[in-house]
Amino acid sequence: MSKTARLFQLMQVLRSLPPPATAEQLADEMGVSMRTIYRDVDTLRSLGAVIDGAAGFGFTLIEDASLPPLGFDEEEIEALVVGLREVMAVGDPALADAANNAMSKLRARLPSKQAHRLEHAVLTAVRFARPPMPGIDARALRKATWEERTIRFDYEDVNGAATVRNVDPLSIVFMQASHCLMAWCHLRQDYRVFRLDRMKNLELTTESFRPRRVPMLREFSERLRTHSKA
Repeated sequence: MSKTARLFQLMQVLRSLPPPATAEQLADEMGVSMRTIYRDVDTLRSLGAVIDGAAGFGFTLIEDASLPPLGFDEEEIEALVVGLREVMAVGDPALADAANNAMSKLRARLPSKQAHRLEHAVLTAVRFARPPMPGIDARALRKATWEERTIRFDYEDVNGAATVRNVDPLSIVFMQASHCLMAWCHLRQDYRVFRLDRMKNLELTTESFRPRRVPMLREFSERLRTHSKA
């Protein structure tokens, strides 16, 4: 293995191991000596990687814009293209723009051969019918979900019945050709799925349900899986 390939592998191992990763752990994962790990960590630091830690304490990689050019294998590039183009095709406007920007940044930072492969990937994603546009600010909804804040909005169901809902937002999914919010509904005292195109007048309240989002989402997802098998 060349030194360049070994450095890229070390970066990936640092990302994947729980921090701080000891030199012994890194050496075992890489199949090299601890002395080589110390030398390679110093090399990465000289190239701009920000790596916290020292011998005897372990190392933690802090991602930094000054890292050397990114490198991916062929299948990873195809996976990135499919994923980003799918988001461009089905995402709300802000998310679609973010995916397009991410593609441009990848193209600019990849070595020329891999940038060419990114531009002319074999796999792609095309949607001839875009999902309905959200009736609310999807970016604000994502923010509330990350911050685990209860939200309030007007909702119109499939029969045209209008209600005001207070919910704990758990996840946004592309489901049945539309964007949907998975949430705990305070009105129904149960988990519910709401289509974003039927939501209006979104408000972020000051009420927090932290840190329950992850276990609630896990419970709701398991319930959906059980229902789908019934």
